[in-house]
Amino acid sequence: MAFSFHTSRSRRPSILGVKALALLSPFVCPVIVQAQQYENVIRFVRNPDAAPDFKLPALDGKALTLADSRGKVILLNFWATWCGPCRAEIPDLIALQQKYKDQLQIIGLVVDDDDAALIKKVVTETQINYPVAISSPEVRMHYGGIAALPTSFVLDAQGRVVQKHEGLRDPVLYELEIRSLLGLPINARVETFEDTGQVFLAHADRASELPGVDMSRLTPEQRRLALHNFNAEACTCGCNFTLAQCRIYDRNCAISKARTAKIVADLSPPNSSRKAALPASNATH
Repeated sequence: MAFSFHTSRSRRPSILGVKALALLSPFVCPVIVQAQQYENVIRFVRNPDAAPDFKLPALDGKALTLADSRGKVILLNFWATWCGPCRAEIPDLIALQQKYKDQLQIIGLVVDDDDAALIKKVVTETQINYPVAISSPEVRMHYGGIAALPTSFVLDAQGRVVQKHEGLRDPVLYELEIRSLLGLPINARVETFEDTGQVFLAHADRASELPGVDMSRLTPEQRRLALHNFNAEACTCGCNFTLAQCRIYDRNCAISKARTAKIVADLSPPNSSRKAALPASNATH
């Protein structure tokens, strides 16, 4: 099951009213909530990058940094108090923190919500047992803009980002990843993948495919040139990303979709569509 809704700045709309709000506000970012079916495979980034550190005031007044938890597996959870799926996963995060308290540190960073009193009320009511702070815009951008809520980054004990999850996930998946990073037994196979923008948008230049971009008619050289152009040109939708990054960040962006399609069309072999439509008998003449 998938459920989509949008967020607006510094608002806490009800779940039912969010879609209507999304139609009215030009400043919305997509939030995808998806069920995760359990499989005996977990995937980690090959050659992961160090997580951008930060220093934020936690709700208890203490400074909160990633460096303070170095040596532990870290689950960095971006959420909002009004986000139903974010609230739904809190009990599972609490249970994981309690179970692996000496080896795991969950950190909650609140986005799109600056009401400290309300956040403290939610933390108290839900009995969150891990530190919570309000994320700054700079931290959000360092982690790729946070297009979905909840979004969680999984860090190994060396402080490197090995996985990113958007939307509501099965807590079994989180526990498998945590146990694997801790060197504990798991009933799953571990695979690795190259980050081509799925984790950090900065690596979109490694991608050979982009969401919603059809390059099937391009020659290998034209494809290489198209990908170069996608990464060299900025999207004009206001996201401050390249075209490639925007396609990964927001698959619904009409501007990056249209512009990448135009670049592909300009590079496509002349009459390629007509030739593809000709019968095989005619194509030989």
